Order: sequence, then C-alpha cells, then structure tokens
Amino acid sequence: VVAETYTIAQLSQEFGITPRAIRFYEDKNLLSPTRQGMNRIYSRRDRARLALILRGKRLGFRLDDIKEMLDLYDHGDGQIEQMQFTLERSRERIAELERQRQDVDDAIRELKDIVKMIERELAARRAAEKAA
Repeated sequence: VVAETYTIAQLSQEFGITPRAIRFYEDKNLLSPTRQGMNRIYSRRDRARLALILRGKRLGFRLDDIKEMLDLYDHGDGQIEQMQFTLERSRERIAELERQRQDVDDAIRELKDIVKMIERELAARRAAEKAA
C-alpha cells in the first residue's frame, strides 16, 4: 500500500537526499507541503514532483526549467504545452551535451598526443643517458 502522505525524513531517505535539499526545493516553490504544527507533510503529488525534480537535475536541467515543466503540468491543457516545452528544452540539452562530449573527446585526444610526445622524449633522454 502506497502512503498518502510522507514526512521530510521519509522522502529524504527514499531519494537519498538531505532534508535541507527538500526544504530548498520547497523554498523555490517546487514543492508545497502542508503543515501539522512544526512538521511538513508531503503529498503523493509532492513525492512525484520531487522524483521529477531529481530526474531533471540528473539530466542537467536548470531549476527554472524544471519549475516551468512542473507548473505547466497543472495547466490543464492535456499537458500539450508541458510536452512542447519539455521537448524544446530536451533538444537544447541534447545539443549542449553533444557539444560537451565533443569538447571532452578533443581534450582527450590532445592529452594523449601530449603523453605520447613526453613518453618519446623521456625514452630518448634515457637512451642518451645510457649511451653516455
């Protein structure tokens, strides 16, 4: 049976994040728990939103974009606007990651060339020392 409500400790443990991180998302209006005295009570909706926030972060989306994606879900247009926004941001993120991958590949190639050059130079100097 899935719980209808969750404490900050339960969500923290389930998602492997700190209560401070959850409060941060609350401060950014990404989550909206109710209060029982001093305790925050999170709904299934908050739990689902937290899962989406963490997924968005893992994929490299900015919190502003994640917030807009989540807010558009509540828009009531069958999520068409949300899907269109998410599609555009996802395409942008793919392009950005592909540029980063190319930069990393270029840096690796350059470093490998440097390593080969240094290895050759070291071998030549060591050979010269032995011959002397």
